[in-house]
Amino acid sequence: MGEIAIFDAVESAVRSYCRTWPVVFDQAEGSWITDESGNRYLDFFAGAGGVNYGHNNPLFKDELLDYIAANRVVHSLDMSTAAKRTLLEALTLYLLKPRGLDYRVQFTAPSGAATVESALELARKITGRHLVLGFENSFHGMSLGAMMVSDNAISRSAHGASMARQVPLVHGELDGLAEVFAARRPAAVIVETVQGEGGVNVGAAEWLRGLSALCREHDVLLIVDDVQVGCGRTGPFFSFESADGVVPDMVCLSKSIGGYGLPLALTLIRADLDVWSPGEHSGTFRGNNLAFVTAAKALETYWADDALEKGTLAKGALVRERLAELAAGTPWGVRGAGLINGLVFPTGEQARAVCTAAFERGLLVETAGRHGQVVKLMPPLTTTVDELEQGLDLLAASCTAA
Repeated sequence: MGEIAIFDAVESAVRSYCRTWPVVFDQAEGSWITDESGNRYLDFFAGAGGVNYGHNNPLFKDELLDYIAANRVVHSLDMSTAAKRTLLEALTLYLLKPRGLDYRVQFTAPSGAATVESALELARKITGRHLVLGFENSFHGMSLGAMMVSDNAISRSAHGASMARQVPLVHGELDGLAEVFAARRPAAVIVETVQGEGGVNVGAAEWLRGLSALCREHDVLLIVDDVQVGCGRTGPFFSFESADGVVPDMVCLSKSIGGYGLPLALTLIRADLDVWSPGEHSGTFRGNNLAFVTAAKALETYWADDALEKGTLAKGALVRERLAELAAGTPWGVRGAGLINGLVFPTGEQARAVCTAAFERGLLVETAGRHGQVVKLMPPLTTTVDELEQGLDLLAASCTAA
């Protein structure tokens, strides 16, 4: 059939990224992916935020290979295992205690949508109310419940989800929110502090503090979806840390929480809100011990100090400086925080043309935003400054070519 024909012949039409990058990838290391023909691509996509620490990080790989070679437990549902204990200890030591956070850890099915679903269900159980409000341009996953609090017309139509279920809140604005809370009495609000798929829309710290205060005042739970922009993507481990004093009632984590790119998701629940009954929320693959191993190693390696955080903030400033230079004298805009950044074009066609030209030059970038008008840059956090500069040079050449 040829090297790529099998995908057209057998795989579902729902596939998407492979249409953007029509090659067969075979190897990956650090910030680079190589196709079967030996062509190398600098990865400014990072598995949609799933490989924050780079591809095949050798520190994690060695730990994983040792674990497998010793015939350790791989699949365990929610049974207690040594690997899970190590991860819980690492979460406590490197994340929760240093930040004064009193959260319980719920392991869900290993996807971002699954952790969001668990948070929605628990919020409704706690409050006895059903409505959960989301924001314009939000995206929380592809399961039905997650789509009902998202603002993604294409995905919602595929699910048959009514667009009239609610008027989404405006990201970054507080005007009228108290009246909405009083009139509609939602169980919770779910928010991405930085909307990744929605176009790299960054919520200001003042706005997040105001949103948190209004939620407390009106007895509305605050859920932060940190699936894409958590795990250090904005600099600190949690994206809401830049807003001093904000402590969400629940935090949804997936993607890079597994460290190595292995499937893992968890929901952090304020201790007094952990009112689940045993088995009330379940899933066969909650116990991915391979991901427990690499997740714990990632925390121990990168979050025992603030070196990665400082590096991410410095690299992010470099990216935005270069993007501002590129956009100078044009109608383009620049958005971002840490190492999630966007170059905003007037139309989606322009952004898509830039992404196509980038791929032809060996750079992987994707579009985001309601109209696909944003070229989103999301390299691994471990990308070197030289690699960043190389990628930004390729982006500039792609803008010229497009």
